[in-house]
Amino acid sequence: MTVEQNVLQQHSQKHQQTLLNQLREVTGTTDVQLLQQALQVSNGDLAEAVAFLTEKNAKVPQQDETTYYQTSQVASDRYISVGSQADTNVIDLTGDDKDDLQRAIALSLEESNRAFRETGITDEEQAISRVLEASIAENKASLKRTHTEVWSDSPNPHDRKRIDNCPVGLKNVGNTCWFSAVIQSLFNLLEFQRLVLNYSPPARVHDLPRNQKEHRNLPFMQELRNLFSLMVGSKRKYVDPSRAVEILKDAFKSSESQQQDVSEFTHKLLDWLEDAFQMKAEEDREGEKPKNPMVELFYGRFLAVGVLEGKKFENTEMFGQYPLQVNGFKDLHECLEAAMIEGEIESLHSAENSARSGQEHWFTELPPVLTFELSRFEFNQALGRPEKIHNKLEFPSMLYMDRYMDRNREITRIKREEIRRLKEHLTLLQQRLERYLSYGSGPKRFPLADVLQYAMEFASSKPVCTSPVEDIDSSAPPGGTTGQQLPQQSIAEQDSLPPLESSGPASGPTAAPAAAQQQRVPIHKPFTQSRLPPDLPMHPAPRHITEEELRVLEGCLHRWRSEVENDTRDLQGSITRIHRTIELMYSDKSMMQVPYRLHAVLVHEGQANAGHYWAYIYDPHQRCWMKYNDISVTKSSWEELVRDSFGGYRNASAYCLMYINEKKPFLIEEEFDKETGQILSGMDKLPPDLKQYVKEDNELFDKEIEEWDTLQARKAQQEKLALATAAAAASGASSTSTSSSSPQPMSIESSPPDNAVPQQDPEYMEQPSPTNDSKHLQEATERAISRAAAEQDERSPETLLNAAIKLEYARLLRFAQEDTSPENDYRLQHIIVYFIQNQAPKKILERTLLTQFADRNLAFDERCKSIMNVARAKLDLIKPEEVNMDEYEMWHQAYRNFRETTIFMVTGLELFQKTNYVEALMYLIYSYQYNKELLSKGLYRGHDEELLGHYRRECLLKLNEQAAAMFESGEEPEVTTGLGIMNELVVPCIPLLLVHDTERDLLAVEDMRNRWCSYLGQEMESNLQEKLTDFLPKLLDCSTEIKSFHDPPKLPTYTTLELCERFSRIMAAVCRVPTEGR
Repeated sequence: MTVEQNVLQQHSQKHQQTLLNQLREVTGTTDVQLLQQALQVSNGDLAEAVAFLTEKNAKVPQQDETTYYQTSQVASDRYISVGSQADTNVIDLTGDDKDDLQRAIALSLEESNRAFRETGITDEEQAISRVLEASIAENKASLKRTHTEVWSDSPNPHDRKRIDNCPVGLKNVGNTCWFSAVIQSLFNLLEFQRLVLNYSPPARVHDLPRNQKEHRNLPFMQELRNLFSLMVGSKRKYVDPSRAVEILKDAFKSSESQQQDVSEFTHKLLDWLEDAFQMKAEEDREGEKPKNPMVELFYGRFLAVGVLEGKKFENTEMFGQYPLQVNGFKDLHECLEAAMIEGEIESLHSAENSARSGQEHWFTELPPVLTFELSRFEFNQALGRPEKIHNKLEFPSMLYMDRYMDRNREITRIKREEIRRLKEHLTLLQQRLERYLSYGSGPKRFPLADVLQYAMEFASSKPVCTSPVEDIDSSAPPGGTTGQQLPQQSIAEQDSLPPLESSGPASGPTAAPAAAQQQRVPIHKPFTQSRLPPDLPMHPAPRHITEEELRVLEGCLHRWRSEVENDTRDLQGSITRIHRTIELMYSDKSMMQVPYRLHAVLVHEGQANAGHYWAYIYDPHQRCWMKYNDISVTKSSWEELVRDSFGGYRNASAYCLMYINEKKPFLIEEEFDKETGQILSGMDKLPPDLKQYVKEDNELFDKEIEEWDTLQARKAQQEKLALATAAAAASGASSTSTSSSSPQPMSIESSPPDNAVPQQDPEYMEQPSPTNDSKHLQEATERAISRAAAEQDERSPETLLNAAIKLEYARLLRFAQEDTSPENDYRLQHIIVYFIQNQAPKKILERTLLTQFADRNLAFDERCKSIMNVARAKLDLIKPEEVNMDEYEMWHQAYRNFRETTIFMVTGLELFQKTNYVEALMYLIYSYQYNKELLSKGLYRGHDEELLGHYRRECLLKLNEQAAAMFESGEEPEVTTGLGIMNELVVPCIPLLLVHDTERDLLAVEDMRNRWCSYLGQEMESNLQEKLTDFLPKLLDCSTEIKSFHDPPKLPTYTTLELCERFSRIMAAVCRVPTEGR
């Protein structure tokens, strides 16, 4: 763990820490004391220190007093490695060419030292810079990608509009989910939020900054204020933190890039904030010792009580984020207990002064915000890379810190000793219990009670002395052989049986040799070749046992079994009682006076070198947990937090826990207006300069919404004019062709422009000739006219039209009300069925039916022609105020959208059935999205969402499987193609699965991620490793922000009959898949 420096540290101390960082990075050694000893032995020469640490079979030298005390000399250190359980084995970096390696290391270190001397920038600061530049570069590079890779905002600003007072998210501007997780956790500490918002830079800063820190920290502080103000009062659903990240990036100079270590970022963030507040505090309190609010909020103190070779020492040290090891512990208290005690501590409070060494840590002052840093990464020496620890670690929502306080030192020592004694006794009891539950001396062991029970059952079994051959059912031999094969096998068996077993007449022995001569093929005889004894019992049982022996044996076994069961119950009861005693050891009121409530959990999903970060933060006002995942902010639960944070489940686990003092409510209390006493909320929280800043940003957003609405209205008007123009052209051509054959009561072209639009019948209502899509519609219309003519006495065209419309409507109404199979959807056959099921207005239905009977293709006989003319005349007589043409067009557009969605779905499912997953994906993606929009307006406006969701999900899984198989092949073209599939198709679609947070979609995403994460622990070529490292952040660093895709794929043209047939075929095929399979 890096030892952080505060503002007042001397340059020499900072340089010494830099040397320690360089040694740790080069050698991989994490033991701070060993690193310090190496520097001391080498007198500060890094090359000699590296040589000291990299000697083969190097042993850890005996510590002297000076070295041991070195960890406690700097009393003002803010962060210190506490309770380290790290492996102290030295990593051997030497090979056959040891001198060359050391020369290379020396050159590298010299270059690093020169850079520090010239710039004054430490390696740690350069590491922050490298990641920040990587994030900005990633953001800028995304602008140059193809559409399928862009992390872009939705073009519709209404999609980005904040709903009520929902918390504001933070946009991921390129590998910055770590930034979002940390900032959201701090922002939701209302006291911290107030400190940042109300911060004003020192007055002298209006002149040129005096040093680099002021030049760096003060602009960052201002951008953080701007960001917080937007998170308070913005009208946007999420805001862009790029400017704050840019300030961080510009603070350092580096060209390398790597995934940001969040712990280092949090350290540095608090360090910079501390610097900024320190400058302000020094100005406000001239001549007095300034109080820094960051120090008072996040920093505490502990007392290090130690013994070194019989000599006692005590040192007080400051700490910020308290580091805890995860490996080997089951819960947070176990981690803390181990971290508070280092080495052997018997001599700390014993009467004798032994030569043993160790130290205890006791908190003397806890900060209001107590942060634990969980160390879930370790260096794999065999593979030469870090690995993540996925072990489960439980932590409570309420943590009592009394047992770790210095004022309770003596009580805690007594209780620890009692727990130690109980655990020793518990170990003995568990060992005894194990002997009962795993009895035996061989590799296979069983519970002793079961062994005695089996022995009792064996003794009580009655022997059945029947030959196994006679018990064989010859009609059903093993292996599934048929009855025709039995005679030869039976003869062969009889040939090898002893005379006593021969059940046939005397001809048996003579027939068998004859059969053997005829059949020379060797015959396997499983039942006779083993020559089993004829009196072998069918079941294991004693051969000879008297009633008296059985009675005595059963009595003994029964008594022994009862004794064993009683002993087992007693042991289990004692173990349970000891566990309960240990759990309740600190439950008395005197040890529950320092309560800390869990405020935030920062979660990492992925592996050591790639992953995604998000945060769970408790909202005390709504009394629920909220999940902050980049731009997405949703309500969550303790159960979901446990699943994602404890570890041991998938690849997600907590890496940072933030607790707040329950007895200091000001940390999360809202601010009140001093005059009115009302709670300040929204813009009222902000100082005047930030209020103006947010107001201007909101005005820009309002303007963007207004421009969008204007643009959409203009587009709609243009589409309407285009339809009107096309309708007028079609009507003119139609009137020219029909005017010579019959006079019209009212011509189409004489109707007003507003009525011109509906006169162009939709493509599903009318086509130029009866040979294509309108043929079925024409036939249905003619059948209705014929039935009306047969049922009506009066044969006037208007009467027949009214009767035919009623008959047609009744027929379609039956279709709309009928329960049909999935492959038979009457909505595709007729628009009226769709309208009825979705409760379209009566006027819309009437006009649509009139349009059907006004079809020009009916004019083949006088009766149909006259009815068509009446229908067209009625259409012309309908006034604009009688039928809202905008509403009419909206309903017909809805049906067109339904048909298009159906075509997307049918095409996608057909391609999926043909295993053409690459082409099928976009059809399935768009059909799902369009269908979801349709269903949002009504249950019968779209198709089965679950079915489409299943095949969309399955298509992505199939593509992921194909791409992974290509990557595993190791062939360059295959690997490139596989990663191309992932980058261009799969990765852009993952947010679509995450946005609605359904369980099956989440599991599918997790399966895809796990498949690629599993490669991290495998040996592979360096070029494959490089490609994988480059790809994994894209796969894992996924927010729920929807990406933009290429334009929808082109749709094939289907007539209504063709569409119905194809729909029926594909639905019949997919519906054969069991429901549980979907």
